[in-house]
Amino acid sequence: MSKILQLVGFKVEREFFGVQIAAVKEIVRVPDITPVPDTPEFVEGVVNLRGRIVPVIDMRKRIGAPPVERKKENRVLILELDGKIVGITVDSASEIIKLPEDAIEPPPEIVSCLGGEYVTGVGKLKERLIVLLDLARLLSPEEMKKVEVVVGRKLSEGEKDVLDRGRDEKALHSGEAAS
Repeated sequence: MSKILQLVGFKVEREFFGVQIAAVKEIVRVPDITPVPDTPEFVEGVVNLRGRIVPVIDMRKRIGAPPVERKKENRVLILELDGKIVGITVDSASEIIKLPEDAIEPPPEIVSCLGGEYVTGVGKLKERLIVLLDLARLLSPEEMKKVEVVVGRKLSEGEKDVLDRGRDEKALHSGEAAS
């Protein structure tokens, strides 16, 4: 009997992906994202998540999918990668998937060339194929350093005001008093 992997399933474009459930801290609706200059092209910006500044990666850009308008089913997966909190935007997050280890094959050779650094395999579940990702390898060490600089650098007062204003507006819309 093979080991069962528990994955969080999500879609980007027409592809269905799965990531280890342990890497996903939470799934949230897409909040206001503040762009930050001088970041890699696939970094959408940062969000204020309960007082913590979190960089957000556009998964569409990362995998080379064309941009589309945001929809209500879009989500941000909040992940812990090597001890760092990062968000990734996805078209939708669906369910927890239980996948037997023996239903996973290595990535096809063409995938190894295109996304081999973070695609770890392809799982077969009924009639569906699930591309398995190692999100810790989604960013190269150099890219992760650039993202860390975004989060680690001191925000200018203007950027801090924009993030605070976004948090206060959300509190007003949800009926809470802004503090």
